[in-house]
Amino acid sequence: MSGLERHWYRITPLHLILLPVSLLFRALAALRRALYRSGILNSHELPVPVIVVGNISVGGTGKTPLTLALVQQLVDRGWQPLIVSRGYGGGAQQPQRVDANSDARQVGDEPLLMARRKLCPVWIGKDRAAAAQAALQAHPQCDIVLCDDGLQHYRLQRDMEIAIVDGERGSGNGFMLPAGPLREPVARLQTVDAVVVNGGSTPAGQYAMRLSGETFHNLLDPGKTVAASHFHALSNHAVAGIGHPQRYFRHLQTLGIPFTPHAFPDHHPYSADDLAFTGCDAILLTEKDAVKCASFADERYWALHVDAQIDPALIEHILRKVAPHGRKTA
Repeated sequence: MSGLERHWYRITPLHLILLPVSLLFRALAALRRALYRSGILNSHELPVPVIVVGNISVGGTGKTPLTLALVQQLVDRGWQPLIVSRGYGGGAQQPQRVDANSDARQVGDEPLLMARRKLCPVWIGKDRAAAAQAALQAHPQCDIVLCDDGLQHYRLQRDMEIAIVDGERGSGNGFMLPAGPLREPVARLQTVDAVVVNGGSTPAGQYAMRLSGETFHNLLDPGKTVAASHFHALSNHAVAGIGHPQRYFRHLQTLGIPFTPHAFPDHHPYSADDLAFTGCDAILLTEKDAVKCASFADERYWALHVDAQIDPALIEHILRKVAPHGRKTA
């Protein structure tokens, strides 16, 4: 967590300095959304239903696990989904497909993680509307699009909006960027079709989500897996370069694993020197971090496989929203 981010979850004198910038950011965000809603700025409609999974705050809420869980449930019900993402952290500008052998430096860590699950095609592009159009041309069998982290990308029209919030951290101090963690005001949650709460308590009318996982995969030998008990008597170092590292560290604690924690910035571009720990038997990574470490990993590197457990009522709500439409006519 950066120095500025530490102020996002409490009230400090810094907010008096940043508040005018936050108010300007809020006004510009509202104006941009209004311009798209009024049609002054063009948005693009796809020939298939579009579900946007996003949040109103910066990072660490669990969008990617939620997206993967929804894809799996749609596949189980006979749909053929397609995932579209910005590819944040990667260098690609033009639409392109992500596969298991893609370079995270080019396509981003989260899209690569999703592609390696091999549930459906994954495409990225700075312009998500253009990326989705290119992807549907390449995969005409796909009949529904899930846009990962696209709540504020209004160029792409959507049939359903799902906002995920951190049940532990909430909306922080309630301020917009840069004084707080919010991309849009909390009132934006009243306009989405579903709110999913990751951890903590779930208010009435919203959907609960929990992250679960206790199996580790070896980076040097991906076919090798072990349970958490494998690490109970070892000297472990835990690494997390995600939006909310403490969630990962607490999960390891619930598994009874002793470790020395190392928190890195979200989307950190790892090198071997970053993880050159002494007296280390095992290095425990998140899946998101692992895709950037495979090239220099040795037998000590392990990644925790995590899945999202979601309220079954959510997928039923989604199907009621999109199933009547099916494939649209262009």
